[in-house]
Amino acid sequence: MELDNIKRFYFIGIGGIGMSALARYFKAKGFDVAGYDKTPSPLTDELQKEGIGVHFEDLGDNIPTAYQDIDSTLVVYTPAIPKNMGELVFVQQNHQVLKRSEVLGLITQTSKGLGVAGTHGKTTTSTMLAYVLSQSHLKCSAFLGGISSNFNSNVLVNASADYSVIEADEFDRSFLRLKPVASIITAMDPDHLDIYGTTESFIAGFQEYADKHKENHLLIYKYNLPLHQTGFRGISYGINEPKAQVFGTNLHYEEGEFYLDIHFGSEIWKAVSLGLPGIHNAENALAVATMCKELGLSEEEIRSGLKDFKGVKRRFEYQVRSEKLIYIDDYAHHPTEIAALVSSIRLLYPTKKVIGIFQPHLFSRTRDFEDGFVKELAKLDEAIILPIYPAREEPIPGVTSDELVRKIGAKASLKTPEQVLEFANEIKDGVVLTIGAGDIDRIVPEMKKRLEKN
Repeated sequence: MELDNIKRFYFIGIGGIGMSALARYFKAKGFDVAGYDKTPSPLTDELQKEGIGVHFEDLGDNIPTAYQDIDSTLVVYTPAIPKNMGELVFVQQNHQVLKRSEVLGLITQTSKGLGVAGTHGKTTTSTMLAYVLSQSHLKCSAFLGGISSNFNSNVLVNASADYSVIEADEFDRSFLRLKPVASIITAMDPDHLDIYGTTESFIAGFQEYADKHKENHLLIYKYNLPLHQTGFRGISYGINEPKAQVFGTNLHYEEGEFYLDIHFGSEIWKAVSLGLPGIHNAENALAVATMCKELGLSEEEIRSGLKDFKGVKRRFEYQVRSEKLIYIDDYAHHPTEIAALVSSIRLLYPTKKVIGIFQPHLFSRTRDFEDGFVKELAKLDEAIILPIYPAREEPIPGVTSDELVRKIGAKASLKTPEQVLEFANEIKDGVVLTIGAGDIDRIVPEMKKRLEKN
């Protein structure tokens, strides 16, 4: 499909982080853009301020008149929308309708797409890559799965840039519709087993994505991932992994900053300053440095970009930082991500009590990785569990937050968001974490306000 005849875009699920990035992109390119989402949010507020029409009721066959022109309107939808949703059923009968991932695939055909895939770390890594490139002589456009603290947006539009950074999402096998010229793969811990069915099928999906890098195209991947090298040119990376082709050593924290030595074979970059703390972010920086060096950026450009990178909203995002009390909000929603978060907190604040407030995301994920969640949440000094955020799913018998609390033991408790806010009034010191990918972020502003008063 070509975009030449399209004058306007209509998004069903426009408030999603990936969908809103595309909506902003096409608005910036001069197209008319509108769409539907289930509920208002700070993101839909921003879209409306930017001149994008957003409504919150299912209009069925009464979508805005201008967007009923089937020849000049492209409808974009997210798989998170129920298949029986009225507007979706209507447009599928006569409009040109594509999934978000298919539109990203079209964009990668008209630019040099740099994909960032992985169960964890892809949003921070893609945003870091986009920032470093944007500050270099190359420049880029970018479609991100989070709000960049540097750009204050989830999209970057540069009409003259050859490269587009695209977060390559494994959900619904979306990343298989992309045509990247180079990619990073950060992790392959099984997830989305409601889509893939088995761990073996999940890993096969990532192998299929890797195999898209034919003709010696570049694939940068974390050391020891279960990938078979096929036609791609692979470069492995890792922290304290001397067998990796690029590896980091001497990760240390000094006067409020993180530093890392990066080894490119016999070439060593000493004391590279990282804008973000944490072992996982050091790994992300290794991948970005490797990609940027391969694309022709100078050491000075890469060092400067990594040092000035401010991160992504809801990824290890400090809300309160005082001598007694630290409050960090994080999107972690898989046991491996929680493990990385807690280990980084212990490295930074080894003597402080750590209280984690976790909202499980999806019944299926909670069921599939229950043992992992229990193991990692038990490493907190106190674990507060919210009810499971269902998103697109119906409840699964026996899969509850109560069961997580029971298995974690005495240090865990079940609370509603309202009870969590009341509890916040009592916290005087330590590290507080809000953790999860559902709607737990809605309590963050009030949590911040209450903790700042303590």
